[in-house]
Amino acid sequence: MNVTKFIDDTDSVRVARVDQGHLVPLQLGSYANLGEVLAEASPIEVIRSLEEDSPLEISQSIRWLPPIDNQEVWAAGVTYKRSQTARMEESEAAASCYDRVYKADRPELFFKATPHRVSGHLEPLRIRSDATWNVPEPEITLVLSPEMRIVGLTVGNDMSSRDIEGENPLYLPQAKCYDQCAGLGPWITLYDSLPPPADIGVDLKIDRGGEIVFDQQTSAAHMARSFEDLVGWLGRDNSFPSGAFLMTGTGIVPTTEFTLHPDDIVHISINGIGTLSNPIVQS
Repeated sequence: MNVTKFIDDTDSVRVARVDQGHLVPLQLGSYANLGEVLAEASPIEVIRSLEEDSPLEISQSIRWLPPIDNQEVWAAGVTYKRSQTARMEESEAAASCYDRVYKADRPELFFKATPHRVSGHLEPLRIRSDATWNVPEPEITLVLSPEMRIVGLTVGNDMSSRDIEGENPLYLPQAKCYDQCAGLGPWITLYDSLPPPADIGVDLKIDRGGEIVFDQQTSAAHMARSFEDLVGWLGRDNSFPSGAFLMTGTGIVPTTEFTLHPDDIVHISINGIGTLSNPIVQS
């Protein structure tokens, strides 16, 4: 089951079920927002119980929103071998740090974004004005309840300024967290049980003026850590009253010669979920 948020023709924020090319708006009743539904023991059953309005055909006129309310967005780093290699390429100073964290019991986890810094499907993502090497990072993103249960998956884009991070690992927050730094969407795919990692493929395509200038694929089967392991570490001595989104790292990293340009369009597709597309802007 897929569930999302959008703005209807009265400029109201609505929650909808996605069904065969249509959005089916939901009457939330006693629930204030989608986040409260996701916090329930069985979000799928709750959504099935809600009253529905007339379906809307999915078209270019849909104004998508990221499927987030009050949750925090966190991210994991160096969870794929390719990510380890790429981070070590950024600078000699950072190389040993990333090599050690790839092999360590404790993963790299960092705060990524508050909701107002998150863009939804077809909304802009930003490259920093003070950076020269900017890349998207396509990531399988876990949707977590306040009890840290994985209730679903969505598509995530963990935008990164690699030259800033490479200059000094202590600059990671500035390389990662800024306005329009994260993409989530186009919807959340809810699960009773997650599919096998090998079935969760990730595809990144970057369109520049109608030409695909980057095209690469990977899958969760190449991750060095499990979803459950990452969630377990995130929840240690930490609480999430509204739940959280956890980006699980990237196995697709453009080469050192590639950087995003304004007006590029980033397309991230994940098997069994969908495609998140975002145009790129710069201050």
